[in-house]
Amino acid sequence: MLLYFFITCFSFILFLKPLPLKPFLPWASEIRLLSFWFLKDLFLFSCLGSLRNTLLKVFYINIIPLKTSIKKMSLSSSARAEKSALDDETGGMSVLDLPELALECVLERLPPAGLCSMAGVCTSLRERCVSDHLWEKHMKHKWGRVIGPAAYREWQWHLASRKDLGSCKQGKPKGFMRLLSFFWPSSWSTPKVDPVNNSRQRSSLPVNSIMSWYLALETGKFWFPAQVFNRENGHVGFMLSCYDAELNYDPRTDTFQARYPPHGRRAISIESGVPWERLRAPSVDTSPHDLHISDCLHDSLPGDHIEIQWRRNKEFPYGWWYGVVGHLESCDGNENYCRCHNSDTVVLEFHQYTPGSRWRSTTVNRKEHREEGNEADGFYGGIRKLYKNEEISRWRRLWPTEVLE
Repeated sequence: MLLYFFITCFSFILFLKPLPLKPFLPWASEIRLLSFWFLKDLFLFSCLGSLRNTLLKVFYINIIPLKTSIKKMSLSSSARAEKSALDDETGGMSVLDLPELALECVLERLPPAGLCSMAGVCTSLRERCVSDHLWEKHMKHKWGRVIGPAAYREWQWHLASRKDLGSCKQGKPKGFMRLLSFFWPSSWSTPKVDPVNNSRQRSSLPVNSIMSWYLALETGKFWFPAQVFNRENGHVGFMLSCYDAELNYDPRTDTFQARYPPHGRRAISIESGVPWERLRAPSVDTSPHDLHISDCLHDSLPGDHIEIQWRRNKEFPYGWWYGVVGHLESCDGNENYCRCHNSDTVVLEFHQYTPGSRWRSTTVNRKEHREEGNEADGFYGGIRKLYKNEEISRWRRLWPTEVLE
């Protein structure tokens, strides 16, 4: 191009103003005409090139907005080199010119699988797509109902016991990258060639991120503590109860496997196909073998909904059982004359059992309540009052179809 420009300009200057003392050579007029043709072609070529670039930009910005990489407003030197390499692959166009706010809005609307795919585009996007603030919403939306402080502590212990969880080495993948490949076998789970230094990129996940925890739960490779309503497929001996268990998610059936701890002479019990509706995060951060300290008895009134710890004997873990606060035998239940709240004795009733059953009711001391009971009727532990209608409605939905004996 520069050679054409030099020849054209030189010939134009030479023959446009020739020396007056020398006549034109016979081919001079032809060369002058030829120079004008070169100028015309040069101008037309540059115009067409500019038009082509403009059309390409418009086409790719509107047609393929998410199949090309997206640029940060302030790119580092390595990110700019990476963008340049991507531009070369896509013909000089990209959608990396989105403003910062627009890019964040796009990423926030992506589902988990979309974020994983987007993270495979380039290093800049990977750093964004593994951010905790993007995955916190997905974690809360899907797992917030069953994940509590105990599950988080178990995850931290899991990370501490496997320091190489996120390591990505050559050969057979290990740790979390192998786990990830089972669920999202996308290209970003394998090492890529860095266009800047021609070396392999670091493709491991930050193991202490919310994304790592989410994927460990989603793939069913992590057992976590939670509570199960009506354990062992609604066995009659556990109706309207909620017991601690270790849970494992099955993504194929969208259900859980529950593993109940051994107690007494009973071995570990395993239940499969547990639906989401029968699960919850532990209501209190208390071990199932420890007594919950009751702090609601001083203001408990007849009609209040409660959960109470109960276990068969001292070797068993506690389970939480649903009941209501009842009236004393000396009270007729008339609200205008009821003085049950002034008594040191609190009556607890379990209406799922038929009247006359030994499981129908029990009494506890309002001021000095500790574990009470015996080997025949079991042991009653701590009490928590239910204030939310959502909790009460959940117990009502689990109500047995027949009255229990």
